[in-house]
Amino acid sequence: MINSDKKQRVIVAMSGGVDSSVAAVILKEQGYEVIGITMRLFPTTGDDSLTKQNHGCCTLEDVEDAREVCSILDIPHYLLNFEKEFQQFVIGYFVKEYEKGKTPHPCVACNDKVKFNFLMQKAIAYEADYIATGHYAQIGIIDNEYALLKGVDESKDQSYVLHTLKQNQLKNLLLPIGGYLKPEIRKIATDYKLPVANKPDSQEICFIPSGNYRDFIADKITTKPGIINDEDGNLIGSHEGIHNFTVGQRKGLGISSSTPSTNPLYVNSIDSENGVVTVGPKHQLLNKGLEITNVNFVRTPIVKPTKVTVKVRYKAPQVNATITPTETGAKIIFDDLQGAISPGQICAVYTNQELIGGGIITKSIKSDSDQLSTVKQQS
Repeated sequence: MINSDKKQRVIVAMSGGVDSSVAAVILKEQGYEVIGITMRLFPTTGDDSLTKQNHGCCTLEDVEDAREVCSILDIPHYLLNFEKEFQQFVIGYFVKEYEKGKTPHPCVACNDKVKFNFLMQKAIAYEADYIATGHYAQIGIIDNEYALLKGVDESKDQSYVLHTLKQNQLKNLLLPIGGYLKPEIRKIATDYKLPVANKPDSQEICFIPSGNYRDFIADKITTKPGIINDEDGNLIGSHEGIHNFTVGQRKGLGISSSTPSTNPLYVNSIDSENGVVTVGPKHQLLNKGLEITNVNFVRTPIVKPTKVTVKVRYKAPQVNATITPTETGAKIIFDDLQGAISPGQICAVYTNQELIGGGIITKSIKSDSDQLSTVKQQS
């Protein structure tokens, strides 16, 4: 993106929340020519259920909040229609993955396909030098390459959902709030008298107003009943579709033996081809590693076994591991056993504060019998 204007122009993806609003504030203070863009991801007329039921983003209320913030900051605001792209690359992907018995992360798909792809393409029409978002992460330079770093606020760090970013995208991306703590962001909003200063953070999946993803998916697929087995292969129940389950799930299994506190059962694995859900005691969830595909390295690719830290879920702690490249992606072996590895989720890979890459989990690598016996005896 090239801009002949002396003042650099930046498009800020404004969701109507406090983070993206303050991102616009910071960039304007830094001297950029700021344009606010709100992406319309689903219909905003005729049904206000999204606004009333869900603390998500991109609702009618959020659009109005973003427009009011732009008015206060005296910057242009535009509403762009991304419904088609969002339906195909986020909602469609989300439904198909659950239909396969996987647990997708829709925010990663939205960032990858919508915010950092189609929005960057739109930015060219506005002759913008950069796009910016309200993510809690930072961009640095290491060995003359762009590096993606964790946000200063560890409790809000969002580097995990940005693992797909590439060098050509980082070149034209600004993450202005990554160096701030959340209370500092709210104070800036308060100082500017922004109406979103105390607005709650989005919690639910934005395109599911009720928060019930199972009902949302069931309405869009042909459900296939199946069976529930224990870890020894014994039939102990039936189900109405594998989309109702995720690895590590305890509640809502539909089998009476899952309720006693002395012997709770968890979803251990999901066989999508045969419609079989296998459940077992908690220690059966422990894994010594996992495999990932669709791997992206932000800077230099890993070509040999390397000690790293990884996150296997958004809110999971970073744990020590070794990553080894394979023909289809990478294999990761943990230093210590880890539980509830869910195919479809993201495994993000770090060295210190730098997110070096990540990929989609395809399978867990189960612990051997000796490891499980040891854990069982200790529990």
